[in-house]
Amino acid sequence: MAAHPSDNKDSSGVPADRRHYYRISDRIGLEIRRDTADNASPADPFDDSHLETLRAELHRIDQDVRSQLATLAERDRLLTSLMKSLNTKLDILARIMAFEQNPLQPEDWQTVTLSEGGLAFETATGDYCVGERLSMRLTLPPELFQPLATACILTIEPCDTSRYRVHTEFVDIHDHDRQQIARHVLRWQARQRQKE
Repeated sequence: MAAHPSDNKDSSGVPADRRHYYRISDRIGLEIRRDTADNASPADPFDDSHLETLRAELHRIDQDVRSQLATLAERDRLLTSLMKSLNTKLDILARIMAFEQNPLQPEDWQTVTLSEGGLAFETATGDYCVGERLSMRLTLPPELFQPLATACILTIEPCDTSRYRVHTEFVDIHDHDRQQIARHVLRWQARQRQKE
């Protein structure tokens, strides 16, 4: 659900005309790497290069399964439904196993404002600069999706005497990762409606 642009500024001081996506406040895993010469590789700031071949193979197999399920759906709907459920179950198990091998530390979990266009987070680090680029890996519970993005800092505001609120915009994000964030936002909205 897109927000309507306007000429006003919201309570955070960010121009409202920049708001093109629905925003949520949620507790997620957030890993941040500053884009500096110290990074192992700008393309892989989280040092997952050893998994790239496996991810590419998994993506290829997933595409094959999806196309075969479409063909199977024409012949047997019950079997197609079962196969989709099994595929979903395998995806969830794979994410759980990957997460358990590299769990986030308690300080990596924080409440952020999240949308498809960017996120805002709080930090005790006061040395960020407007315009600075950050590599981010998000962990979105309960599905444990881990989208990657490069974000640019738009504004930094003091929250209290020792913390800062950093507003960012995603400037480099794959469509697949943006779609994972969009699905997470929609599921969050559905959960909130069920609580009401």
